[in-house]
Amino acid sequence: PVAHAIMIHADEPLEMSGVRAVSGKGMAGDYEGRSYWLGSADSVMEKGIDLPELRLEPGETAVYLSDEENLLAVMVLRDELREESPEIISSLKSQGLPIELLSGDHPETVRQVAKRLGIEQFRGGMLPDDKLDRIRELQSEGHIVAMVGDGVNDAPVLAAAQVSIAMGGGAQLAHASADMVLLSENLRRLPEAFGLSRRTLMIIRQNLSWALGYNLVALPLAAAGWVAPWMAAIGMSASSLIVVVNALRLSGNSSKRR
Repeated sequence: PVAHAIMIHADEPLEMSGVRAVSGKGMAGDYEGRSYWLGSADSVMEKGIDLPELRLEPGETAVYLSDEENLLAVMVLRDELREESPEIISSLKSQGLPIELLSGDHPETVRQVAKRLGIEQFRGGMLPDDKLDRIRELQSEGHIVAMVGDGVNDAPVLAAAQVSIAMGGGAQLAHASADMVLLSENLRRLPEAFGLSRRTLMIIRQNLSWALGYNLVALPLAAAGWVAPWMAAIGMSASSLIVVVNALRLSGNSSKRR
């Protein structure tokens, strides 16, 4: 049970002094000479405070408020999955992209979310440094890691990943650490972006192959005098036109998706 409760009436938000955040654990502040802590269960128990036994539903996370000696309140937060999330994960997996969920939420909550999304690889209760270690572990195995995140705690991991995407509604620090920001809150843009990047790479390779093949054939023939200058000029212009038209296919595919 909660040791005691406090009731504070105020017309405006109370001003806390000495507000400080502890990455992955919570934040603290002082009010009228007393220190208060808002954070995870583990961070409160580290202070020697006993916690009540809670039965959390799937998707729920408990946040604890305490002073220097006692538990003051428990807040249960619940995140609702977007309706399109399972479809998006399925689309990414169909492109051959392995998906892994890294979260600081309670491991059981993360397990339930991963199960609903069809994600086989997941880890819960992770601090920012834990996420960073996992990213570096994957990179050391030769994987190219793309990270999607939106919180302040995701900033170090976003900076470390080869490709990092921050959500438009996320923290400013996440935006600053990411390679790109998804301005739209429509998560369906993610699989579209990965698909477009692969098509872009394919067309770049096609254009390079065509240009290299053309020059390997046309230049020796022109140097040997077997091709007239006007024919070489037309051929070079046609080659450039083919490359441009091939690249414009990306613009056509992109317009259809809008």
